[in-house]
Amino acid sequence: MEQLMVYDAPKGAVATDDFMVSVRVPGGEWQELFVYEAKVDMHNVRRASMVYFDMEGTVEVAILSKHLVVEQVAIRPLSYEIPFEQQGNGIIFKLDRPRKLAIEVNGERFANLHVFANKIEQAPPQPSDPNVLVLKPAIHRTEDIYRLAATPNETNGKAPDTIYFAPGMHFLEETLLRIPSGTTVYVAGGAVVAGSFLCDNVKNVTIRGRGIVYLSDFHRFSAFRGVRIVFSNEIRVEGIITLDPPHYSIYIGKSQNIHIENFKSFSTRGWSDGIDMMASENIVIDDVFLRTSDDSIAIYGTRWDFVGDTRNVTVRNSTFWADVAHPLMIGTHGDYHKNGDTIENIVFDNIDILEHHEPQPNYWGAMAINAGDKNTVRNVKYSNIRVEDFELGQLFDIRVVWNKDYNPVAGNRIESVEFRDITYNGRNENPSRIYGFDEERIAADIRFINVRINDKLVTDAESGNFDLNDFVKDVSFS
Repeated sequence: MEQLMVYDAPKGAVATDDFMVSVRVPGGEWQELFVYEAKVDMHNVRRASMVYFDMEGTVEVAILSKHLVVEQVAIRPLSYEIPFEQQGNGIIFKLDRPRKLAIEVNGERFANLHVFANKIEQAPPQPSDPNVLVLKPAIHRTEDIYRLAATPNETNGKAPDTIYFAPGMHFLEETLLRIPSGTTVYVAGGAVVAGSFLCDNVKNVTIRGRGIVYLSDFHRFSAFRGVRIVFSNEIRVEGIITLDPPHYSIYIGKSQNIHIENFKSFSTRGWSDGIDMMASENIVIDDVFLRTSDDSIAIYGTRWDFVGDTRNVTVRNSTFWADVAHPLMIGTHGDYHKNGDTIENIVFDNIDILEHHEPQPNYWGAMAINAGDKNTVRNVKYSNIRVEDFELGQLFDIRVVWNKDYNPVAGNRIESVEFRDITYNGRNENPSRIYGFDEERIAADIRFINVRINDKLVTDAESGNFDLNDFVKDVSFS
């Protein structure tokens, strides 16, 4: 059954004027979407475009380029192989499932269009439910939210367990909303919340919806994140979009059992990573789209107040676009005061990498493991990863390092890393690196299975354009 749900944008939302986008179920009436501004690329901040809607079954999407004469169109990830029909300066295509797309006209990667087709939400909170605290568009004092959320309602004598941001513009006066244990925060489609959500020493919290967390007006050094999860357990983030956070989109420190699904984010500041985690375990990141101006995914051990190993992390069914730094990064930070940390049991599966652009060679690597701070990184699997042509960097960077910008000491070891069913099609000629640090701090047991570069199977280090140093053991290609 075909279903389509679109959301009106609130008054005051920031738009762009590069595209007109409409959607419909086959044979139905076209519905025009609001085209939001999504700033991209720290090197030269520009205004890309973004739309979103929910769907089930099949929908048609019509896009009109309002300023460029359409000569060439790319719908990325290219692996989706979505056919389209061009009509003058417009294109029409069908989606038979939810997708997250980047659409480029005439090779324009920065003033491009992002289309987020979500699945229809299951059982969203209802404003009429007595367990739901509905916040209408306004400037909200957080102490008022806390008071209302703790006040029993007249219907059943219980305090609300859901905070519901209704469609419209919301401003958190104190910026940070600390979410209590056992609470759902719901950002409805058509809602924009200027502020940041914090889970600190809590458990059983859900942050979900179809709306936007908007941080573009905050200064870089305010360091606000879209969602901060620290010393917490059983946290779920689902469906929302984060625009231009000064710091990480989602920040995870010393936390367990975190599930992130259908999350979308754009960033333009230094250190505006996508999803970073320190000293945490049992994390699943599923079906996300991150276009970031620092690492899209970064997995570390000890950092700041968060002390310990990191393990059991799965990242799957997702798309990453690093306008700066690495799409996928492991290993930099650890407990160098003691014996370092172990970062282990990491899985990346079914991933599309759309961009990797980094001017500094020390931070190259679409897939990077840089073990510093006495860290041991082991049992890492990359599978079913498709890397498209990128601007500047290298494909693989596997190094035990002493990065003097961040590491007081070198790392300990990298071992048992598998790359299986990896494809790269592009013009980059910078060699990939596999380096140990010295005879005791080595990189060992690195396996490449069915890795193809520009449709050619990599059978040895030379055919894959790899540079290996003397402190590497048991590197295999098959």
